Amino acid sequence: MRWSQLAGKDIINLHDGERLGRVADAALVLDPATGRITSLVLTRRGRLAGWLGLGGAVTVPWEAIKRIGPEVVLIEIEQRP
Repeated sequence: MRWSQLAGKDIINLHDGERLGRVADAALVLDPATGRITSLVLTRRGRLAGWLGLGGAVTVPWEAIKRIGPEVVLIEIEQRP
């Protein structure tokens, strides 16, 4: 799958149903030896996220991706508060 096909998809966590963001907004972490993606790093955004202390990053290991559909990427991680 090409990046252009993946970039516009929303990332949804199956654990709690939360929309974490879009693939295009994620930073990719690559294994320098193989060039493969090892994880996605998502930064929480929104008007009130920083003000309410909800900012920060969520790291999604590539193994946590359960399904890539036509409009969404389904992941399963248990987020810590």
